[in-house]
Amino acid sequence: MSYTFLSPCANPPAPAINLLAPKISRTRPSFPCRSSMEKQQLIKGSKLMEFPYLTDPHRDTMVDLISAMENRLGSHLLPSSVPPDVEHYQNESGTSQGTLHIRCGIDSSPIDFVLASWLHLEQPTGGALDITNIAGYLKSSTDVPHFQFELVKCSPTFLILFLDLIPRKDIVFSPDYLKTYYEDTQLEKFRQQLDQLPEVKPYFSSSLYFRCVVSPTGILVSIKCEDGAGPERVEEIIREHVLPMSNDIMKIWIDMCVGEGVEVGETERAVLEKRDTLIKSKAIQMDLSSSMPKQFGQEVADRVLRVIKSVYNV
Repeated sequence: MSYTFLSPCANPPAPAINLLAPKISRTRPSFPCRSSMEKQQLIKGSKLMEFPYLTDPHRDTMVDLISAMENRLGSHLLPSSVPPDVEHYQNESGTSQGTLHIRCGIDSSPIDFVLASWLHLEQPTGGALDITNIAGYLKSSTDVPHFQFELVKCSPTFLILFLDLIPRKDIVFSPDYLKTYYEDTQLEKFRQQLDQLPEVKPYFSSSLYFRCVVSPTGILVSIKCEDGAGPERVEEIIREHVLPMSNDIMKIWIDMCVGEGVEVGETERAVLEKRDTLIKSKAIQMDLSSSMPKQFGQEVADRVLRVIKSVYNV
C-alpha cells in the first residue's frame, strides 16, 4: 500500500509516498518498557515479518530494511499502537490480505513516523500482486527528505521498484538542498548501476502528479526477465543489486536523520508542513480511497483508512 500512484500490472492499488481505528496516540504509552531485543522479537513474531508470499531474496530485502530502521531508529520511536484488525486484515474470501506496522516518533525526535506493510492481492484473471512497502516520514523541524521503498511483484518474472528520498523543497529554488541531499550523497550512482542491467527499464507512472514528487535521483524501474532467464534471474537481481542498494540508501537516510542537521525556522517549517500535508492528502484522495474498497470491501477499507488518515494527520 503506497502513496506512489504506480498503478502497475492490471491496476493494483498504487504502492504508498506511502500508510494507517482510533487515533494513534503520539504520547508514550503507560505499559512497561521493553528492551530493544524484546521489541525486535515482537516484530519478528508479527504477521508483518512473515512475508508468506515472497521469494527468499525479496523477503530478505524487507527484513533487512525493517531491521535497520528498528535498530538505528528504535530509540526515537514509540511502540506501535496499530489495532490488531489493521495490523493484519483481509477481504471476506481471504484472497486479498494486508499488514501494517507503524511507529510514531517521540516528541523530541525528528521522525514523524515509520511504517512497513505488505499486500497480497489475487487477481480475477489469475496470478497475484505482492506489494511491499517501507517508508520513513520526518517532522517539519527538519528538511531531510522522506524515505520510500516499494517493490511490486506483478508476476514471477516482472517487478516494479520505487526507491527514493522524497524531496521536501522545490529544488529549483533550493540548489543547496539538491547539493546536500542528492549530490554530496552520490545517490545518482545507484540509479546508474541498475541502469546497466539489460532487464531493467525506466517505469513511467500514469500519474503526472506522482512524477512531480519523485527526486532527480529517484529509482523508478521495471525489472522484466521473460527471455529464458525466468524467475531465477529476477531473484538474482534482487539479491545482488536491489538488496545491497536499498540497504545503502537507507543507511544514508538514517545517518541524515540522526545527524545534527540544520535548524528549520518557523516560516520554513510552515512551508514544509503544508507541502507534506498536500502530498499525503493526494495519496489518500487519488489512490487509497478508491483502491482499498475494491480490494477489501468498504468496512475493512474504512477501518484501515481511519488509521492512515490519523497517522498522516489529514
